[in-house]
Amino acid sequence: MNNAEKTNAVLLVLAAVFVVLALKFATGYGATAPKLVRIPLVETQFLDTATFRKSYAELIRTKADLSDFDCYTCHTKGTPPTLRFDAQQNLIIPKEHEDIVMHHGSHGRNNNCFNCHNELNLELLQTRDGHEVKLAESPRLCGSCHGPTYRDWEAGAHGRTGGYWDRAAGPIKRQICVDCHDPHHPKIPPRTPAPGPHLLHPAANSEARVLKAEGSPKPEARSRPSGDAQENQVPLGAAKWSLSGPAAPELRLSAFGLPSDFRFRISGFTFRPPAC
Repeated sequence: MNNAEKTNAVLLVLAAVFVVLALKFATGYGATAPKLVRIPLVETQFLDTATFRKSYAELIRTKADLSDFDCYTCHTKGTPPTLRFDAQQNLIIPKEHEDIVMHHGSHGRNNNCFNCHNELNLELLQTRDGHEVKLAESPRLCGSCHGPTYRDWEAGAHGRTGGYWDRAAGPIKRQICVDCHDPHHPKIPPRTPAPGPHLLHPAANSEARVLKAEGSPKPEARSRPSGDAQENQVPLGAAKWSLSGPAAPELRLSAFGLPSDFRFRISGFTFRPPAC
């Protein structure tokens, strides 16, 4: 067998091997399916959209049955209830209110019911300067002591806000202090954090692909040397972003109705709402 015949024989064997491998890969013959890891179920507490607690103010707003909260079933109108304290000046909780835990503040001095309740009208609250406040308007009372937190709440930086960005589409709903904090012991106990999205979940994979595909502007749109501003609409979720350049590219958010002077920068990009 000469060299040419040997070369042809080797090439023929290699071709046969590659054909067999191609058929194996195409048909999956002999392959073992990978063992899928079971995605753990999310605890039901993370699916509940309700606030941390249901307050009396919420019961008032929803027009619930308030017969169990009628103070004057037991107390006498116009007569302040008698408060009793132990030798350490801790308030003695009567058995009728044994579900109340008094721990408002680490100093232990805010243990007097009438620091917040109106002793002559138990259906009202009162601020430190004597102003009467309805139970459904309790943030005014909270703000009389917790001024900075109250201002943050008014601005939407503290607490929970729901509803609509666009006021034309619907109202905004801001939960009040007692929807999350028990006024008798306001500190919220630690909670287990919700798990992050599982990357094996089809929805998580789909969202990641959409963000990767749509969230990054095209390279030529970023570095185009033209002197005229180029705009490229990039849909991202419910909002629309527009990219303009060339020297200082900007991304403009056009779905949330932000003020025209709103600006922030991320990774070299300036974000601002479009001009009206």
